[in-house]
Amino acid sequence: MNPAWIVRTGRLVLSPVSGEDLVELVALKGDPGVYGLMLGGIVGPVRVAEELAADIAAWSRTGVGIWMVRDQGGPAIGLTGVQNRADGRGMALRFAFRPAARGRGLAREAAGAALRFGHDQARIPRIIAVAREDNLSSRTVLGAIGMRVCDRFLRDGATLIVFESVELITR
Repeated sequence: MNPAWIVRTGRLVLSPVSGEDLVELVALKGDPGVYGLMLGGIVGPVRVAEELAADIAAWSRTGVGIWMVRDQGGPAIGLTGVQNRADGRGMALRFAFRPAARGRGLAREAAGAALRFGHDQARIPRIIAVAREDNLSSRTVLGAIGMRVCDRFLRDGATLIVFESVELITR
């Protein structure tokens, strides 16, 4: 793992996912309180392992991906990152946190750090995020880190709101 991919904020350590994170990822992605409002819903262990392998490969290929989020090096409290969306909408910011970690601004802190990394280090000029219309917490985080609503669409009977962050990248 490239040490430049580790991000530290005032309270958090964001580390690119690795094979050592599989057990914590299975717990996070299988928890309805964490992944229940995510677009695809909770994820089983086999799928988590497949996603982990793809996430590790993405870091090597693109220099950006999914981080495990820890409160100053402790157990994982969530995840965040930037990855290409399968639906072709582009590079997208994602985040999900344990219910016990919510309400303290940790998602905003981690997602904001991931967004800055995506623009500044990975040199991605446009990053989107998608949130269910009824997920007010995620919509609040996205607005608080400077993302703006740019589109809406329907999927599986749910209205999804697309946010974007656009930065002029100069070399």
